[in-house]
Amino acid sequence: MSFQVQMNHSSVKQWGVNGVLVVLAAMLGLGLQAAQASPQTTAQSSVCPTILNHTFDRLQDEKPQSLCQYAGKVVLVVNTASFCGFTSQYKGLETLNTQYKDRGLVVLGFPSNDFAQEKGSNKDIADFCESTFGVKFPMFTKTQVTGDGAVPLFKQLTAQTGQKPRWNFHKYLIGRDGKVIDQYSSMTGPESKTLLSAIDKALKAKP
Repeated sequence: MSFQVQMNHSSVKQWGVNGVLVVLAAMLGLGLQAAQASPQTTAQSSVCPTILNHTFDRLQDEKPQSLCQYAGKVVLVVNTASFCGFTSQYKGLETLNTQYKDRGLVVLGFPSNDFAQEKGSNKDIADFCESTFGVKFPMFTKTQVTGDGAVPLFKQLTAQTGQKPRWNFHKYLIGRDGKVIDQYSSMTGPESKTLLSAIDKALKAKP
């Protein structure tokens, strides 16, 4: 981007030297802002894949969090519940997140009462997860994951895999490129060789 500025003797006489300098500075500043802002905007919009282009409130303090911060990582999305036969999977999920986070994995937990096993408040859920299983992986406030009222993220996951969550602790694996790799039922635990193999393969793939 270039600017052509023509100033003759009459312009300087009319505006004064200080006036001319102010005009030049303003024009140059606008040019610099335009040159800097455009690439940043383009870069931000191209980095975050559609599947992660969502914002959810964090479970612990209900502050909005963009899932775009996990772009380029392997993401395991899980709908959870505190009073379910599979609730003990929290421990395995935390182990997964701890063991593989340095390689680029992140587990994202979405508590849901869709199956009537998560009736407590967000604070109740946060306290239970931390005190009972030492959960440190990112978790979000209570979320609808099935039916017409499901949040867009789970609607996309369902559409791309052909399978909605059938119960608590259903899992969806998303690759570094933002594409959904596969889905796993509640019966597939965090220690499952099938799941671990898929995670390992996804972590080795380039974004």
